Amino acid sequence: MTLDEIDRKLVAALQRDARLTNHELGEQLHLSASQAGRRRQRLETDGVIAGYRAQVDPARVGLGVQAFVQVELANHDPAGTLDFLQLCHASREVVSVWTLTGDADYLLRVYCTDLERLNRLVQNELVQHGSVARVRSQIVLEHVKEDTGLPV
Repeated sequence: MTLDEIDRKLVAALQRDARLTNHELGEQLHLSASQAGRRRQRLETDGVIAGYRAQVDPARVGLGVQAFVQVELANHDPAGTLDFLQLCHASREVVSVWTLTGDADYLLRVYCTDLERLNRLVQNELVQHGSVARVRSQIVLEHVKEDTGLPV
């Protein structure tokens, strides 16, 4: 789908604040509220805007440890890989998973209540999985730049 300049500005505005009303979007984009609303609806229908969610402060909900965990699989048989990915989907602490090039096959972003829980996740769940050959974790000391919207 091709986005025009107004669509790009609308997407950028919603990435900054998804709670903007059609009226507020219209003011920012120099459109009527109904025009802004129709554009927003089209972008949602076309899948450009995939959804909305609240940004939650991890520390305020008791998640004091963030880590990135690299996982290298022992082999890439489909059943073992699927089983590993099901483990990732079932774990509340694993909030995102990426496949990678290079040494690791997967990169997991995890949030845990404390180091003890992170250790149990790594040692008892990931390392013990039959498809996993190696696990390396990096604990986040400081989140220097917050996640931003996409550069549309």
